[in-house]
Amino acid sequence: MKSQIKLGTIFGVELGLHYSWLVIALLITFSLVAQFHAVNRDWSDALVWSIAIITGLLFFACLFAHELSHAVVAKASGIPVHKITLFLLGGVAQIEKEATDPRTEFWMAIVGPITSAVLGFVMLGLARLSGWTPWAAATTPGTALLVWLGYINLALGAFNMIPGFPLDGGRVLHAILWWAMDDAERSTRAAAIVGQIIAVFFIGFGVLRFFQGAGLGGLWIAFIGWFLLQAAGATYIQVKSRALLRGMSVKDVMSTDSYTVDPELSLQEFVHEHLLRSGRRFFLVIQDGHLIGVITPNEVRTVESRAWPFTPIRSVMRSADKVHSVSRDMPAMEALEIMGREDVNQLPVMSDGRIEGIVSRAHVLQILRSRAELQVPPSLPRAA
Repeated sequence: MKSQIKLGTIFGVELGLHYSWLVIALLITFSLVAQFHAVNRDWSDALVWSIAIITGLLFFACLFAHELSHAVVAKASGIPVHKITLFLLGGVAQIEKEATDPRTEFWMAIVGPITSAVLGFVMLGLARLSGWTPWAAATTPGTALLVWLGYINLALGAFNMIPGFPLDGGRVLHAILWWAMDDAERSTRAAAIVGQIIAVFFIGFGVLRFFQGAGLGGLWIAFIGWFLLQAAGATYIQVKSRALLRGMSVKDVMSTDSYTVDPELSLQEFVHEHLLRSGRRFFLVIQDGHLIGVITPNEVRTVESRAWPFTPIRSVMRSADKVHSVSRDMPAMEALEIMGREDVNQLPVMSDGRIEGIVSRAHVLQILRSRAELQVPPSLPRAA
């Protein structure tokens, strides 16, 4: 889930919004307008819209606080976190690596619901100080804002404790199972299966509510269930992938027939003689035996086709200092994680400044598929 709208950085973590966030922002704003109109029909339209927009923005600030708490605990545990992104169904902290022990996993997961619960009680406490009493309608805009934020944060904390991946409750369950089983893979597999069961329940309940007349509300529950089902399934696939790649390093999955091109070659020649003929999408730019950059169709698309005959590869390539490389002895799974984090499909394999080959996501996936089909055990020795 990548952020298209960047908002800034806090504690070294980039905050951003996915375009789908705009949908939920509008839905929440319209919902708040309707609710605040119902609370006090004497409020003017300008006041209602103003308080609805402010409340919505504060709610998203609370969501950021929830995700930021995950990031702070992760960073305190030595696990890098680079981004937090809000999207259609909430927020996600892009944590670079998994926790290395159940204790860290537990606190990383549960701190989010705790943060939401604390924010909820603080908001309701402030509303209580302003004269509001539980179960009574808020009479002032400020009180209405605090009461709504209080209840929604408590609901957010409770919802996230549902034991289904990727919700925090699913990760808490994973940490408990990990501690009980003393096996990270088995516990992740078990937690993912529980998540899938809960997701199916959400889908069934949402469809049932839809036919009972709940309308969009029922479909929304079913959609959340579908999202949880996909996420739990992805977690299960990741566990199987880790098992299949266990003991394998980059040298076991890299391709040594890497394609290289000269930096002075024109884009016209590169496209017609190399890119289209080979079907490859990643080329190393080599000069005097050294890697000076890489070029892919993405760089070519930045130049109009009529200028290709006059534009050398050197002028559009991605320079070597901006290209992530891996070593032949790096674990294969770690190389896949780097590709995911950097949003690239290939990485050059370097040794003592020399190019040894390329590791690509597609090639690794082909190896995974073959090992799964042949049921090759991870510990099977390889021929020398």
